[in-house]
Amino acid sequence: MSGGQVALVTGSSRGIGLGTAKALARAGFAVALNGPVDDEELQRAVAAVEAEGARAMAVPFDVSDLAAHADALGAVERTLGPLTTLVNNAGVGVMQRGDPLDVSPESWDRCLAVNARAVFFLTQAFARLLLGRERDAALFHAIVNVTSANAEAVAVPRAEYCASKAAAAMVSKTWAVRLGPHDIAVYDVRPGLIETDMTAPVIAQYAERARAGLTLFPRVGQPSEVGEIITTLASGRLPYTTGQVIAADAGMLVSRF
Repeated sequence: MSGGQVALVTGSSRGIGLGTAKALARAGFAVALNGPVDDEELQRAVAAVEAEGARAMAVPFDVSDLAAHADALGAVERTLGPLTTLVNNAGVGVMQRGDPLDVSPESWDRCLAVNARAVFFLTQAFARLLLGRERDAALFHAIVNVTSANAEAVAVPRAEYCASKAAAAMVSKTWAVRLGPHDIAVYDVRPGLIETDMTAPVIAQYAERARAGLTLFPRVGQPSEVGEIITTLASGRLPYTTGQVIAADAGMLVSRF
């Protein structure tokens, strides 16, 4: 089946990824949801997206396994139709917060493999797919990479995470420049304090800091809010833009004194 917008959202079993998949569904997209394995959580996520009235499917694969990328994209297209949209949302945190003096090579490699290397190469596979065929000019084609406010702001106890997100930010710029001549937009969405499973151990502390002025809106954000931002971009509702950084951080990184 074909004829409309079709998106693959990585890391969409929960959190920002699931919030994005639901928002895309409400906007009329068919959505392929991804997790590392085909478990109950992923199936519940698919059901939640279908409940929004959209066609949806599970496409389980480990984004850090580059050999799995082409097969995953092909599976989506065979089921939902030609892909128009890639949301690189899958990410991991550090294995242990602490002093950069104590960061292990294993934690560094894990962050870079998932948060940056996978983003580059899945985007490469997606771009090759789009450039290798005629595309419907009536449909908007876009890549949205979910990086982090830590692509810019240092968090000393999570040095390797910050480095990986800074690398992903440059990946976004690189592909925006490469794909612009082909009318494929690329965006970098940088969430700040968002309430997810990843932030659960520290979100109460950050909520208090938000109320104390860390963010301009005195609260933490929700995955659904980031999902609406991503859907706005993926739908082409910011026309004549590409390569932009969208800070989904309630003004946290606005310079002030």
